[in-house]
Amino acid sequence: MASLKDAEQLTKSLDDVVERLRAELGRGGADFERLTALADELGEQADGLAETFNNLNETLMQRLGQSNGGRAGASSRAKSQAKTAVRS
Repeated sequence: MASLKDAEQLTKSLDDVVERLRAELGRGGADFERLTALADELGEQADGLAETFNNLNETLMQRLGQSNGGRAGASSRAKSQAKTAVRS
């Protein structure tokens, strides 16, 4: 199961890619293939971070639903909203 530490590590990785992208842009006369590759990498890592947060949310909502017994409907709605937000 993913944890907040996993999410923290992913944000550090995102920072690294952003810094490489900034450096490439700052050089002037940028290599558009390199910029495209960095942008793709950034997008993939951002998707991974969103998936991590979604997994954490689902786990939390399941556990809250289990501890609250009859409130499983609220958990299902929250999971559905989280999935919709990640896809947007």
